[in-house]
Amino acid sequence: MFAKIKSSIFIDALQLQLSTPAGSCLRGVLKDDTGSVCRTIEKNTISASEVITWNGLNDLPYGRYTLELSQGEDLLRLNLVKRI
Repeated sequence: MFAKIKSSIFIDALQLQLSTPAGSCLRGVLKDDTGSVCRTIEKNTISASEVITWNGLNDLPYGRYTLELSQGEDLLRLNLVKRI
């Protein structure tokens, strides 16, 4: 597992704990419960252990989301919930 989420419940931001080689590219896609893409992020990692804060999620409606993180051929799917 190359990433962990600090909490599966979020309000306006997500914190990701990465454990990837420095210089690798991480891509994230946040989808709502219908499968529509709500947000995307791409980040080149600087160090082997890094925390990324994904801000700007406060305008998304409350509900269930799926976060798909990919690094090269590795894919990780996480279920999330946006609450008040």
